[in-house]
Amino acid sequence: VLIGTQLRPIWAGLDDGVRWQYSIIAGAVLVAVIVTRIVWMTFYIAVMRTRFVFYLYNSSRHTGAPSAKSSLLISWCGMRGIVTLATAFALPEGFPYRDLILLTAFGVVLGTLVIQGLTLRPLIAWLALEDGDPVGHEVGWARRAAFHAALEAIDGNTSPEAELLRLEYRQLLDQAESNPDGLISSELPADPLRRQAIGAARRALFEMRQSGEIGDDAFHRLEEELDWAELSAAS
Repeated sequence: VLIGTQLRPIWAGLDDGVRWQYSIIAGAVLVAVIVTRIVWMTFYIAVMRTRFVFYLYNSSRHTGAPSAKSSLLISWCGMRGIVTLATAFALPEGFPYRDLILLTAFGVVLGTLVIQGLTLRPLIAWLALEDGDPVGHEVGWARRAAFHAALEAIDGNTSPEAELLRLEYRQLLDQAESNPDGLISSELPADPLRRQAIGAARRALFEMRQSGEIGDDAFHRLEEELDWAELSAAS
């Protein structure tokens, strides 16, 4: 509404020749804005992929750089010109070419909103982008590295507790290394057996309570311990 109330008297005050000239300039600026963003994004992605500038790409990260298709999609997204339009509205009356600046800024906003907005969905369908799940790949690599570090930390410890923990981490590491994405089961290898044992212990507690071998206070304290153990096995 604000844009319309500001631009309508400006447009009405221009003669046909000036309107045509201003429209050509606004269209040229719109094309320049769109092309500049596409060129910039293409150049930026090319630099990332070739690692010409090391501070723009972290080679230690285990995620790939965006593809050319994704760079085109990124460059096509987003409405531009809002800040320019707000700045243009702040220009005082009588500022040189204020009307041209306002119309050009409005043209960029309207053009990117209508042209790029309406063509965004067909562009996505045409590019046929696939989710490469870069975060998942990075999580998988980090998970394998973390399990290796965990095994190294308890290496040489021959206690029974260390052997049990070492067995669990080795099984988790085998799962992660056998999956290209480093995915593992949401539970530890011993969790099903642990839940079975907790269930048996819980039934024994109920029987002791019913037979009067233990009182309510002892039963509730032991039940709480089993609840925490079961939650740990089910997480």
